[in-house]
Amino acid sequence: MPRHIYRLASRAVALTAVLGALSACANLAQVPPGAPMAEVTSQFGRPNFECNRADGTHRVIWTTQPSGQYAWGTDLTADGRTEQIVPILTDPYFKQHLAQGMTAEQVQCEFGPPADISGVGLPSVRETVWAYRYKQSGVWNSLMYVYMGRDGNHVTRYHPGPDPLYDEDRRWR
Repeated sequence: MPRHIYRLASRAVALTAVLGALSACANLAQVPPGAPMAEVTSQFGRPNFECNRADGTHRVIWTTQPSGQYAWGTDLTADGRTEQIVPILTDPYFKQHLAQGMTAEQVQCEFGPPADISGVGLPSVRETVWAYRYKQSGVWNSLMYVYMGRDGNHVTRYHPGPDPLYDEDRRWR
């Protein structure tokens, strides 16, 4: 069997798995605030990222990174109940919660692990860049590029850009 058939079949299987997880997680945003975390995990599975914020709150995130474009997050109350579960890889959420000067730890706790971490720039001005795969404006296959400065630890700037994963010339190679 030709190689391209195997590649197409493996992409179809991966897409089916991602769509299945996505359809289950899409209902996360419909969970009412105050739901017990045990009830949420029994229905939607364990979050795939957790952290403690500086103020002591516990944050949980269900993410489809590195290949998917969606993630949902919430903070837990002291008695283990969820606050509002919201989609976090969206333009409004980035605008409201991503700020210059945030530490890498704060960014990861707010948005979960990035889809990719790379470097950009000449050696004398090289910066670490985190990329979060998402649907810009709910339509465009994009990455939110978060520049972590030369030390790789503090946000210096951020901006969206096209996701090369969906570049037509790249997909069929």
